[in-house]
Amino acid sequence: MPLYRLEPSLPALEHPVVLAAFDGWVDAGSAATAALGVVAAGAARLATFDADELFDYRARRPTLDIRDGRPAALDWPELTLRLVRIGGRDLLVLSGPEPDFRWHALADAVVELLRRFDAGAWLSLGAIPAAVPHARPVSIMGTESAPGLLRGGVTPGPTGLLRVPAAVLSMLEMAVTAAGIPAVGYFAQIPHYVTGAYPPASVELLRTVERHLGIDLPRGDLVEESGRLRLRLDAAVAADETTRTYVDRLEAMVDESRQPVGDDLISDIERFLRDGPTGQS
Repeated sequence: MPLYRLEPSLPALEHPVVLAAFDGWVDAGSAATAALGVVAAGAARLATFDADELFDYRARRPTLDIRDGRPAALDWPELTLRLVRIGGRDLLVLSGPEPDFRWHALADAVVELLRRFDAGAWLSLGAIPAAVPHARPVSIMGTESAPGLLRGGVTPGPTGLLRVPAAVLSMLEMAVTAAGIPAVGYFAQIPHYVTGAYPPASVELLRTVERHLGIDLPRGDLVEESGRLRLRLDAAVAADETTRTYVDRLEAMVDESRQPVGDDLISDIERFLRDGPTGQS
């Protein structure tokens, strides 16, 4: 039996780019799924995956609505592939809960779908907790299936070997790479001391995708939500001396890591002396 159901009427697509994110693992602060939720708002559905085959309902229980003492509706976890056209580009948005079962079969099904739609590239979006402060810009880490695929100043990292529990997202990125589809991953770093949604990371992920694709993406309410969260976090940090000291230390570490060093510093000084503060000869 197929693992997905296609819609009866499918449009013609021109080398669509896949944007993928799953909630749970590597989606700290719901940053990636929230970003794609804005992108795919009102998007047409192309395929729906068989939830009974993919999810453990005891671990990810459907939501029950009880109206006037009577069970009225169940909201089941759902994994879908949707189409949105933005800036002349066809974008396929694969998003939903991270599947519990049949990862290998899911990878085969996703590759089959992407070949059917002649997908031209794959972008994984995620977020991870890190020792970073909320008062500094969100940093993005990158992965790439071949050198030179990352854009917008994002570099692959970290260097060396890093062994972590795998996510479905990473497995799919590797599967589409093996199928000959170029793949990159953009992962936002969010403050590990923040609980709940972290919209600043969603906004930065959208900016990163924009730089990669050369298009403008919707923001929804994410910018306003980011501003409100910043005010709440600033107030919470200011109210507790221990937390304030810790966050100040994180800020100092981040600021120090962004200072130019060695040859880069010498080059900057030489450029300043040659061109002046305006950068013009």
